[in-house]
Amino acid sequence: MPEIETAKPEGKVVRFGWVSGVMIRCMLNIWGVILFLRLPWITAQAGILLTWLIILLAVLVTTITGLSISAISTNGKVKAGGTYFLISRSLGPELGGSIGLIFSFANAVAVAMHTVGFAETVRDLLIEFDALMTDEVNDIRIIGVITIIVLLGISLAGMEWESKAQVVFFIIIIISFINYFVGTLIPASQEKQSKGFFNYQSEIFFGSLYPNWRGSEGSFFSMFSIYFPSATGILAGANISGDLKDPATAIPKGTLLAIFCTALSYIFMSASIGACVLDDASGNVNDTLEKNDISWGLAGSFGWNFTACIDNNDCHFGLNNYYQSISMVSAFSPLITAGIFSATLSSALACLVSAPKVFQCLCNDNIYPLIGFFGKGYGKNNEPFRAYILAFIIALAFILIGDLNTIAPIISNFFLASYALINFSCFHASITNSPGWRPSFHYYNKWASLFGAIVSIAIMFMLMWWAALIAVGIIVFLLAYVNYKKPSVNWGSSIQAASYNMALSQLISLDSTEDHIKNFRPQCLVLTGIPSSRPELVAFVATFTKKQSLMICGHVLMGEDDTRDYSQWINQQQVHSFYSEVTTKDLRTGAKMLMEASGLGKLQPNTLVIGFKQNWTLDTPGNLEAYVGVLYDALDLNFGLCILRMRDGLDRSYLTEDLGNGLSDSEICNKKKKKKKKKESVQGTRSMASNPATDVFLGKQHNKTIDIYWLFDDGGLTLLIPYLLARKKCWRNCKVRVFIGGHGDISANEGDAIGSLLQKFRLGFTDIHILPDYNQPPQPQNAKYFEDLISEFQLGDATQTADFADESWNHLPWKISDKDLESHRAKIMRQVRLNEIMRELSADAALIVMSLPLPRRGACPSSLYMALLDTLSRDLRPPVLLMRGNQENVITFYCQ
Repeated sequence: MPEIETAKPEGKVVRFGWVSGVMIRCMLNIWGVILFLRLPWITAQAGILLTWLIILLAVLVTTITGLSISAISTNGKVKAGGTYFLISRSLGPELGGSIGLIFSFANAVAVAMHTVGFAETVRDLLIEFDALMTDEVNDIRIIGVITIIVLLGISLAGMEWESKAQVVFFIIIIISFINYFVGTLIPASQEKQSKGFFNYQSEIFFGSLYPNWRGSEGSFFSMFSIYFPSATGILAGANISGDLKDPATAIPKGTLLAIFCTALSYIFMSASIGACVLDDASGNVNDTLEKNDISWGLAGSFGWNFTACIDNNDCHFGLNNYYQSISMVSAFSPLITAGIFSATLSSALACLVSAPKVFQCLCNDNIYPLIGFFGKGYGKNNEPFRAYILAFIIALAFILIGDLNTIAPIISNFFLASYALINFSCFHASITNSPGWRPSFHYYNKWASLFGAIVSIAIMFMLMWWAALIAVGIIVFLLAYVNYKKPSVNWGSSIQAASYNMALSQLISLDSTEDHIKNFRPQCLVLTGIPSSRPELVAFVATFTKKQSLMICGHVLMGEDDTRDYSQWINQQQVHSFYSEVTTKDLRTGAKMLMEASGLGKLQPNTLVIGFKQNWTLDTPGNLEAYVGVLYDALDLNFGLCILRMRDGLDRSYLTEDLGNGLSDSEICNKKKKKKKKKESVQGTRSMASNPATDVFLGKQHNKTIDIYWLFDDGGLTLLIPYLLARKKCWRNCKVRVFIGGHGDISANEGDAIGSLLQKFRLGFTDIHILPDYNQPPQPQNAKYFEDLISEFQLGDATQTADFADESWNHLPWKISDKDLESHRAKIMRQVRLNEIMRELSADAALIVMSLPLPRRGACPSSLYMALLDTLSRDLRPPVLLMRGNQENVITFYCQ
């Protein structure tokens, strides 16, 4: 029975519902500095109709994004991290990580924007009372710095205090709205009329319907870029997802309702201010006419003459000139000032909380280096105090700019990039048809999400194309970095689902296509056993198959179950290979199972690669038979054959390990586990690229040679694999030499004919050599070496009768009779002689590739055949690759 935790928590964790946690927070963030300080000016510039178009275009983007984020947030449990968490768990760490950094930065800059809006209002009050501290710009900076310090203190006090402050701000803003609309109904005083306010007038309304562009910022997209940051508040609730009671319910309900309510408020306020206030006014109560005269312009119809300030371009009031027009119209201006303070401070506070929360989740995922320091949380709510300080420093730097119209467009592109990725996440998750995509929120449409993503990107470039390029460049750079580093995270993203769909579709399409010789690729099944125990064998095959053909590391388990995942080591070494294992009673059966069952469709291995059985003289006869039997089984199954031999062995050959003549699998793993460091997650974590044992294949080969001993035509596999190897970067400087030979002498004309054939194959092999006559007798000491090698496998003199030899073949097939030696003597001497030639001609080669001799099945005892291979490849410093195709052509000189 598990132990029950009895310790009491240090404090009660604060959790919020959909109203206080999402709706109010989103509405406060949307009702920011733009509503009170820039909406009247945008209305004057763009006109009421285009202002509505700007609002509706922003609402279209935010509504689609709201629907998308509602779908994503209801597809499973949502934790802390907000927008970053939702995107990263949907699209994966590549796009999620990049947008997490950008979104955190954008929120930090948004803190500066709202703080500067607050500072502008305070500055205007100081001007009104003639109490400027220095000048207009520096006063904004001073007030902004003091304000953000106070906001940081509230944030550090904890989410509970921040939430209480938000409720107070919300109540104040509602009161300021009521105060404003009441003010539009109260008859305007002469002072307000001098500032352009005449209550609701149809003439003013119709005159304000159309745009009146002025200045360098006078364009539709300039106005949109300044307005759009107000729409970024829709993610304020999602960004504190870790502090919500039920994020799956709160985020959709609160976000969509906030978008609807705030959109109505912006539309009504732009229409009302455009119907009440002129674009230009002097503010001079003496600029009146004796009677209304329309010839003095729209103001003349109300008895005022503002033509002087209009002509001189020095009007200080009106929608185009006075950012505090809403305060001027209201019934009691201090309430509007309080509303501006509440809107700006609440938005700044929400962004100051959102940025660290998102950044903390990103830091804790360890996707990028050097940022983990900021992910540490403190207190009962795991507050990211360090991330708060970082966001404070970023916001402080932008506050020093001191101009709201400069800061606002900067963050528009970053938020639009976030919206584009949110919508694309929803679209991508939908089209992959992954069984894991089951959002409980059904009121979304994948095509609408795609449209939202496209519109967001289009608006980015229309607003500020160079800033959009910077934002896209940053995303691409961060994406490329994460894709290169490949962090060890698996969140079941839609990218994985799409990869599966694409691979399945391509595999089915490939399976319906008939094979063609021009498309042949050596798809290798490598009998490695535990892959980390034979890194050289893995490295060699990976060198020429990487990004080009299939590689499968096969492991035959002898009668024991092993639940460890050795594919982790393969992935860690960045080897492009699969791992497959079977459990059988013997090696031959297991190898045959792998050859028959590995792969899928056209992606099936056609070449078997094994290591040379270094200790064959010490092994049991049954295992010797099994090893040779694997070679014949491969040819029976139409496999090509490759046997790799290293002078010092391949660490431990797979047969030694499988038969137990050494350490067992469990003993090997246990030893490695004891040696590995705590930070290492997989046994044998040393990279193959930095392992001296594999440098012979992965290291750069400087002006060496690849020597091919092409002794007979096997279909071309013996030529194709060296060609593929020579194309790789580290082998590119190697010169390929082809040595040809046959039965008896080969004339120069025959050598030229073979050279011409190789030229037609377009392999680039031009260095052709005719071997010395290897039919001549070898040196006596080498011949004696062979005789000593097979001595213990020979039948005794008393057992050399024909009857006994036949019987011994049935029961002792590995035994060698005099008859066997006599029938194979010519071949044996030829292999001994070939070894002498290779030691002479290829002593300094990087690799020796040689046609693999393979006697007819049943005609040669296994021990005699192994002795033949041993003698052929012994005492050669370079790695030796013995190869044999299955007699099917793999290269051609025809174009069809």
